Amino acid sequence: MSRVFAYLIRFAVILFGYLVASLAASAFLNILFLASLGYSPQHDQPMAASLYVSIPVLALFVAYFALLPACIIILIAEIVGWRDWLFYALAGAVVAGAFLGMVDHAGDTTFAIRETNAIMAVIGGGMVGGIFYWLSAGRLAGSWWRGEPGFDDRGRPG
Repeated sequence: MSRVFAYLIRFAVILFGYLVASLAASAFLNILFLASLGYSPQHDQPMAASLYVSIPVLALFVAYFALLPACIIILIAEIVGWRDWLFYALAGAVVAGAFLGMVDHAGDTTFAIRETNAIMAVIGGGMVGGIFYWLSAGRLAGSWWRGEPGFDDRGRPG
């Protein structure tokens, strides 16, 4: 029963990490978009207040479109036990690239991203999301079932 509990705890940590990664990628994309429009921190607060709404809304789209490739990479990282921040940053770029590839081959030309600046922004958002996933959940990938220091022989923290 304790092994099942360890699995459930790790699954909750992974979901929390995915939520944090989606919010971080969304914040990165929002700030890049506002900066491209000429917004700077010296401007009035109403523009900054819009970020309280637009970041969570865009995070829903980020989480939706990145779910399948991110699940594959998270599963591989948990099985192998990769805990390097660089792996998660590059994995975020791969997830963003997979999203761009799916959008490009979907046949919807109005939704396709073809400008270089936009492509680089999406890939950068994926990298930021990957780093924030590492900060919140990836640093302990695989340690809960390998019996490493900080965990007992049943995978429980302790």
